[in-house]
Amino acid sequence: MAEEQKVIIPRVKLGNQGLEVSKLGFGCMGLTGAYNAPLPEDAGISIIKEAFSKGITFFDTSDVYGPHTNEVLVGKALKHLPREKIQLATKFGIVPKTSDFRNAAINGSPEYVRSCCEASLKRLDLEYIDLYYQHRIDTSIPIEETMGELKKLVEEGKVKYIGLSEASPDTIKRAHAVHPISALQMEWSLWSRDIEEEIIPLCRELGIGVVPYIARLVGDFLLAEQLWKVCLQRLYWFTEENMEKNKVFYTRIEKLAAKHFCTPAQLALAWVLNQGDDVVPIPGTTKIKNLDDNIGSLQVKLTKDDLKEISDAVPMNEVAGVRSWQYHYTWKFANTPPPKNSQV
Repeated sequence: MAEEQKVIIPRVKLGNQGLEVSKLGFGCMGLTGAYNAPLPEDAGISIIKEAFSKGITFFDTSDVYGPHTNEVLVGKALKHLPREKIQLATKFGIVPKTSDFRNAAINGSPEYVRSCCEASLKRLDLEYIDLYYQHRIDTSIPIEETMGELKKLVEEGKVKYIGLSEASPDTIKRAHAVHPISALQMEWSLWSRDIEEEIIPLCRELGIGVVPYIARLVGDFLLAEQLWKVCLQRLYWFTEENMEKNKVFYTRIEKLAAKHFCTPAQLALAWVLNQGDDVVPIPGTTKIKNLDDNIGSLQVKLTKDDLKEISDAVPMNEVAGVRSWQYHYTWKFANTPPPKNSQV
C-alpha cells in the first residue's frame, strides 16, 4: 500500500456454532516445502509468531502437509503463543504417502478419522483441535459414517468444530444433518469461481462459513521461474497452451490494481475478502514482506461496482484450463453412497 500504517484485522464468525477467527487466516502448508525448499524450523516458527503479532489468529495445517512435518512445526510455533487466542485448523482424509498428492488415497472410515485425530493431537501437542476438516471426501463411504465419528470427537472435547473441504452440495447437506458444519474450505479466487452458483448459497442457507484457499494466485501470475515450474506441475491454467490466453486476465487485473493503489496480488485477495463477512481466506507465505502485503489487502476498499468490475475482468467461462490435476478430488465429484440403512 502507498501509506504504511498498522492494519487492524477484524474478527468474524465462521458458522453458527460459535467459532470466531481473524478475518484473514494463515495457510501453513508452504512452510514445510509444498512450493519450494522447506524453511528452517526457526524461520517457520518466526513467521507464524509474526503473523500472530500482526493480528492473525487463525492458522491452517493438515496431516498430509510434509507429510506430518507441518503439524509438528505448527505445534512448536504455538508453544510461543497464547493457546486461548489461537484457532488451529487441521485436516484428515488424504492418506499421506509422499509430499506429492498424485498417488494419494482418500479415507473417511470412522477408524481412520479417530486414528488421524489422535495422531494430529500428538504431533501438534495440543489437547484439542479448534476446527477439524475432512480434507477430501471419501466417495466409497456414506458421509454419515464419517460425521458420526467426528461428532463423537466433539463430544469427547478433542475437536471443537467440524469442517469439510471440497464437498458436494448433497454431501454438505447430509453431513450438516448429523452435526453442524462450521466451515467449508474450498478453492475460490478470481481464477476459480465454480462454487459461486451452488456452494456459496447453500453455505449461507445452512450458516456455514467459507474458507477459500489459493485466493491471491492471480496476482502471482508473473512471478519467478521457480513458481512457474510448480504451477506448470499443479495448475493447468499455466500450461503453455493456456498461458497466453490467461495472461490477458492478469493484464486487466494489473491495470485495476493500479487504479486502487495496490498490487495485483492484493487486489485479488481483497476481492475474496470482500465476498462477505463469512469468508476467511488463508493465504500462506514464507516471507514477511508477502505477509505484510496480504494483511495490506484489508485496506483495499471495494464497492459493489468495483467488485463487479474486477469479476468481469476475469470471466469464469473464459479462463483456459481446469485448476489442477486434482480436479477429480473436487466438490463436483464428491457425492457419497447413501447410509446403509437408507431405503434409497
